[in-house]
Amino acid sequence: MTIEFNFHIQRGPLTLRVKATLPDQGVTALIGPSGCGKTTLLRAIAGLEKDPQGYCRVGPDVWQDGRHTLPTHRRPLGFVFQEPRLFSHLSVRGNLEYGLCRIPKNKRRITLEEASRLLGVEPLWSRDPSHLSGGERQRVAVARALLTSPELLLMDEPLSALDPKGKQEILPYLERLFHTLALPVLFVSHATDEVARLAEHLLVMHQGQIEASGPINTLLTRLDLAQRHGDQAEAVIKTQVAGHDPVHHLTLLDFSGGRFLVPLAHLPVGHPVRLRILARDVSLTLHHQTETSILNIFPATIDARTDDGLSQTLLRLRIAEHPILARLTRKSASDLALVPGKQVYAQIKAMALLV
Repeated sequence: MTIEFNFHIQRGPLTLRVKATLPDQGVTALIGPSGCGKTTLLRAIAGLEKDPQGYCRVGPDVWQDGRHTLPTHRRPLGFVFQEPRLFSHLSVRGNLEYGLCRIPKNKRRITLEEASRLLGVEPLWSRDPSHLSGGERQRVAVARALLTSPELLLMDEPLSALDPKGKQEILPYLERLFHTLALPVLFVSHATDEVARLAEHLLVMHQGQIEASGPINTLLTRLDLAQRHGDQAEAVIKTQVAGHDPVHHLTLLDFSGGRFLVPLAHLPVGHPVRLRILARDVSLTLHHQTETSILNIFPATIDARTDDGLSQTLLRLRIAEHPILARLTRKSASDLALVPGKQVYAQIKAMALLV
């Protein structure tokens, strides 16, 4: 089953013209510059933006098809906004029960206790929302949305109003939530760290249209898309904790292309870890170096090359089947004759890797 939509909406100067098919499990991140239509798309899926001829299907259920349109209150979805929008006159538990009471008992997919445990909010039940931190309020908002037993969860920059501490507090809860529940999530964000950590699929938007859609690492490493520009060009590799080196305070992460060494992460053996590799942190050599401080060195093949500005070159490499990016000066690329098909060694500093 999949999620399908086709909308054509005029909203002020923005013309939203989008058509896509998305997976009905996991997190799809909607990315693109401000004003490109991400929030308008979420609102159209929710039935809050009107397109009489629009089409939207979630799994087997058609929410609108040009002949009939299911009103918003009858669409089984949860919506989490930038601000938590909790009811100030209710306790945390009262806010959660408000979400739960909207759904008949025989249609509830998750209990109050389960949602509270997943988001870590059970200790907060008796608290007043005004006495919560920003991260705690947003966790309550997510739990309340889950208690409506949605078939689709829409999240419109839910972490953008949090300070760095609040953001780091909530991310592990969201990771656990998305890993535990077989629930499709459309997640709008401008933060590359959030997208890399949470998303399985990307939908790239530009000026009201969909520029690209596909698995996260395929799109992050495409050289023709806008996100390759600047210091945040990156790749994501899925790894697994293989062990720890307590003497040197390192963690060993295995993947099909070898083993990474990263600063010590207190995670159990076998725990899955997404590793972010920024293009600026990858250097290349033609021969395997031995007397070097770099701990992570892998044989790689140059897959594609493009110039990025007057002085830089961006390369897509493959370590086994995993694509990564490397940003070099054009002079270095020229001096080393780096062209597609060439065999090289990718060097990645352990301290530069982001877990």
